[in-house]
Amino acid sequence: MKITIKNKSELPIYEQIKEQMRTQILSGDVDENEQLPSIRQLARDLKISVITTTRAYNDLADEGFIISVAGKGYFVAPRDNDLMRERMLYEMEDGLQKAVTNGRNAGLTDDEIIAALKRFMED
Repeated sequence: MKITIKNKSELPIYEQIKEQMRTQILSGDVDENEQLPSIRQLARDLKISVITTTRAYNDLADEGFIISVAGKGYFVAPRDNDLMRERMLYEMEDGLQKAVTNGRNAGLTDDEIIAALKRFMED
């Protein structure tokens, strides 16, 4: 698993870790049941606080992306297609809501917002 921390990012470090891990899990770049680096190892590799990596892992576990196995570490959770679909649907709806709000704040009509969405869907 490859994680890159950007110091100039607006996202907190734990969010950067969480988002990159989530993306790699959803895309299939990381296999189901694959063991993840330990919290301490990831903190050492990234040269960050153990507290930061713990928060990212805890959030991912709460969201169902990874599981903790006592005495063994963290693993990518088995894929539950319905659960993953619901999470992706939620993220899509959240992104669309932000896009519509931004479009309206920019003075776009609903037709212009829909046309922009259609352009993205064609790509």
